[in-house]
Amino acid sequence: MALLEKGDLNYTYSWTVYGKDDPKVTGKPDSTLLNRNEGYEVLYLINSFAEKHEYKLKTTGLVIEKLIHDQLPSDIRSQEKVMKWLEDHM
Repeated sequence: MALLEKGDLNYTYSWTVYGKDDPKVTGKPDSTLLNRNEGYEVLYLINSFAEKHEYKLKTTGLVIEKLIHDQLPSDIRSQEKVMKWLEDHM
């Protein structure tokens, strides 16, 4: 079960739905560039990171959202690099 849902997020995002056959949808964080303004992408990354590190509290997920929104350097763009940066800063 996902740690966070759409209604839990604190920042404003666009919510574009990708089709199941869209090449951006691989099922795991990869070299795809993260759109920090796209809610589904941010939510996916937060939940993937939380699952990987076995975080169970919504407050932890919201800390991850805040880090991505407020502190993630603009030159860190791929999902993989964002995950690594989060590991270094959590």
